[in-house]
Amino acid sequence: MIELIFAFCVSTALTACIVRLMGRNGRFSLDDDTSGPQKFHVRPVPRVGGVGIFAGLLGGTSLLWFIDRSAAHIATLLLICGLPAFAAGLTEDLTKRVTPRNRLIATAVSAGLAMWLLGAGLTRADIPGIDYILSFAVGSAVLTLLAVVGIANSVNIIDGFNGLASMCVVLMLAALAYVAFQVGDPLLGTLALAGIGAVLGFFIWNFPAGLIFLGDGGAYFLGFFVAELSILLLVRNASVSPLFPLLVCVYPVFETLFSIYRRRFIRSIPPTMPDGIHLHSLIYRRVLRWAVGNRSAKALTRRNSMTSPYLWVLCMFSVVPAVLFWRDTQLLAIFLVLFGLTYVGLYWRIVRFKSPRWLRFSSTKTRASLTGDNRET
Repeated sequence: MIELIFAFCVSTALTACIVRLMGRNGRFSLDDDTSGPQKFHVRPVPRVGGVGIFAGLLGGTSLLWFIDRSAAHIATLLLICGLPAFAAGLTEDLTKRVTPRNRLIATAVSAGLAMWLLGAGLTRADIPGIDYILSFAVGSAVLTLLAVVGIANSVNIIDGFNGLASMCVVLMLAALAYVAFQVGDPLLGTLALAGIGAVLGFFIWNFPAGLIFLGDGGAYFLGFFVAELSILLLVRNASVSPLFPLLVCVYPVFETLFSIYRRRFIRSIPPTMPDGIHLHSLIYRRVLRWAVGNRSAKALTRRNSMTSPYLWVLCMFSVVPAVLFWRDTQLLAIFLVLFGLTYVGLYWRIVRFKSPRWLRFSSTKTRASLTGDNRET
């Protein structure tokens, strides 16, 4: 727990400095594009929140050297492995010149380093056909790279609103920490707790005011971090079902896969072309439409932030059963299917302007609580 607190303090302090200094003089770090299809902020904001998160984890790792040197060695190697993914994303945040392809390649390099230095490679999936592929070294390497790159990219995909991606990552890390301690793996549990502390140090500046953004550096690194802890948990603990980390991460992963399907087969556009109809975008535009018409910065920032809790709840729909049934592959598979059906059903209702009544009621109550209007609606 001390690693969590120390990582939180380092991340909070450094992020506060970034907000104060770069908010005034951040010519290269500010995200001043407010007109894109996935842009929902109203003023330039620093998008280098990943710096504070990485520093927080570095601080937690430094503390480990005084507590458990063998654990600190592994933690240090993990951070070194994550440097290419973090550096490519951060360079994009600062220059806007690193293509998505190059960011994904850098993340794949990070995953390759983790396989080499930490033995973090997938060897089982409990899925017919996939297990056969994983029995070969080349197959294991390819699927491991795809898994890590996919999760890292998916975290970046859901990074659209204040607090959305960061709190979802906190929920994922909490699930990994719980199971790690359950199976007697305090190293991975401690790393997950340190990650939670580092992310929360960023979160308090990002939600609800949106004073700093996660950025590609933060999103890709956190996706890499979650993916590698998941793989290491499977490698080091045979009792954990391979579907456990998949169910933990299924919200961003499913969002990515569904977006590829939607763009390629429904809209007939390249899967890499950004659009503004992700599930979180639809909730912002259609479920929380009570804020339409008020274009003040304060109202739009509030609307931005109130979108995220809906998706936190959706994320918990997968994280909670994953934590409860982390040993049982069959039950985990059932919950994976249920999550997919829930997501698709919810998406199609909202996209057809038929949002569930409980969503509309919730947004109305949210408006009343925020504005102080307690009249019956």
